[in-house]
Amino acid sequence: MVAVEDFEMKIAGIVVRTLMGLLFIWGSIAFFFHMYPKPELTGNLKIFNEGIDASGYLMVLVKSVELICGIAFLSGRFVTLASVVIAPIIVNILCVHIFLDHTGLPVAIFLVLANGFLAYLNRENYKSLFVVK
Repeated sequence: MVAVEDFEMKIAGIVVRTLMGLLFIWGSIAFFFHMYPKPELTGNLKIFNEGIDASGYLMVLVKSVELICGIAFLSGRFVTLASVVIAPIIVNILCVHIFLDHTGLPVAIFLVLANGFLAYLNRENYKSLFVVK
């Protein structure tokens, strides 16, 4: 019975990391190739976006990290590292959709839960991060 549960968790992990990988890769490709027009923003979200755009580099950096992590998730290589690297971006995505624009909240919640699930599945890999020396 334990072997079946382990197998099911492994399959669930593959599905979750594949969905995350596809989501991040698609978002990056859409950004870099300007596949969608920029939406008309208002209020605090507009101010927030203008600040990011004013930096000149931040969105390119974020989308590059998303692309690299998406490839890692999709390939199944360096999943633990990708999960750690993408975590601050996911937290920011969640905060933007909680405080500024509620329309993307379901996707943001999925990303938080999915990354948490991957962290749980790979918890053995994180043990060394929490060792006090």
